Amino acid sequence: MTENEIKFRDTAIRNFFDKEDRLKSIPGQKKKKLVLLEYLISKLNAENQYTEKEINAFIKQYHDDFCTIRREFIVQGFMDRED
Repeated sequence: MTENEIKFRDTAIRNFFDKEDRLKSIPGQKKKKLVLLEYLISKLNAENQYTEKEINAFIKQYHDDFCTIRREFIVQGFMDRED
């Protein structure tokens, strides 16, 4: 990651998360959205398989619109959905 990419990431995280580490809003710009999704997904253990209910509870810690964020995790390829 370049220095500019690190600065962009850090600025996006600082601007979109409050002091309690809650997401203030979901950015419309794809680049910022990807940074924030990566930040959130990094807080999960990649070795684990999570149920939809567990993912919802995890996301709710950061933002009330868990459906949109969960969908973005899947659409952007951060996780897969099994029926």
